[in-house]
Amino acid sequence: MITRQRLAAGACALFAALALGGLPSTEAYADGADEQPAPKVELVLDVSGSMRARDIDGGSRMAAAKQAFNEVLDATPEEVELGIRTLGANYPGDDRKTGCKDTAQLYPVGPLDRTEAKTAVATLQPTGWTPIGPALLKAADDFGSGDGTKRIVLISDGEDTCQPLDPCEVAREIAAKGIGLTIDTLGLVADAKTRAQLSCIADATGGTYTSVRHKDELTDRVGQLVDRAADPVVTPVAVEGAAQCADAPQLKPGLFTDREKFGEHRYYRVDVEPGKELRASVSVAADRAVNRDYGVLLRAVTTHGREIVRGQESGDGRTDVISTGLRYPRPPSDDSDDDAAARAETVCLQVSNAYSAPASVKTTPGLPVELAVDVVDSGDAASDVAAFGLGRGWWLLGTLVVVGFLAGVLWGWVSRWRVAVWRTN
Repeated sequence: MITRQRLAAGACALFAALALGGLPSTEAYADGADEQPAPKVELVLDVSGSMRARDIDGGSRMAAAKQAFNEVLDATPEEVELGIRTLGANYPGDDRKTGCKDTAQLYPVGPLDRTEAKTAVATLQPTGWTPIGPALLKAADDFGSGDGTKRIVLISDGEDTCQPLDPCEVAREIAAKGIGLTIDTLGLVADAKTRAQLSCIADATGGTYTSVRHKDELTDRVGQLVDRAADPVVTPVAVEGAAQCADAPQLKPGLFTDREKFGEHRYYRVDVEPGKELRASVSVAADRAVNRDYGVLLRAVTTHGREIVRGQESGDGRTDVISTGLRYPRPPSDDSDDDAAARAETVCLQVSNAYSAPASVKTTPGLPVELAVDVVDSGDAASDVAAFGLGRGWWLLGTLVVVGFLAGVLWGWVSRWRVAVWRTN
């Protein structure tokens, strides 16, 4: 038995070595990378009176939140700038107008002093109202100007008590500003209405909602979200499309965000040189309740309105995001002396949607749109065109087939040798 395990381990090691040997080596780009702005995170904690409830592992919700904060502060990456904001922590009275202003920055967003932050958290006691909407508005301003990852982690155990300032509408307005701010929400022993509200806030900004009922779950989830802010990401650039091609903004290759009204057409312009290929994709998200049966259309047209190519997709209410894309390869110029032929062609990208909303749903701001644009060298050989969905991945498939064949032959030889030895003994 021991001999068989050793042989199996040796065969697996040989298989791994062959597989790794067949893959191309990678280069490190860290040394040449540009210095990126520090990622920023603000933890927004509900300190309203309901946080006194003792239903999380035998302790109060406030105690669970404090423990989670202390552990997360210890584990926060050095490169992350972190801040803490509270809501409902200071006013214990019954005046609604005053209670809905009860939000304060407990620790400013910046380089983290763990001792000072922990001391500030230790002083918190469940007190007043639940002004989620006002707290989100203030938190969005806490980050200041500048690029880089910006993330709010909202922890609450109840609905906002400051209507008609709907926190879901506040989140949509924040997303419409195009500042790249993501809001993640966590519900502590949340009921159905609280879950729906916190989910809506997260969906409006591309964040996530998590329901929490135990201390360890809260600590792990907050830690994951803080760590996620430190991961390198591509920050979309806010852009505003035009109602017609002539007024459309000029785009370079990159990732862009916009807001599009229900049933609206928006235009963007991209220059494509001879021998280049335009690749574009668009995603439109339903960040609120919409009617079933909708669609998204992406068209590449000339400046005179003639359609070049299109991509379209439809849905029936089972998904919140719908995407489509297109490719337009421009042939190389035949006459190098003809400047007109070598000149870049302006292509207009038209983004349209066929969403509609129930009468009770607000249609402003528009739906979030994410547009990806790239211009690459156009393939002039058959091998450069995706074949059976693999494209240039054929070499990897071939390598795996060869490695699998050799490993199979080796394993068969070892098995026959083992049988021969067993019969002899």
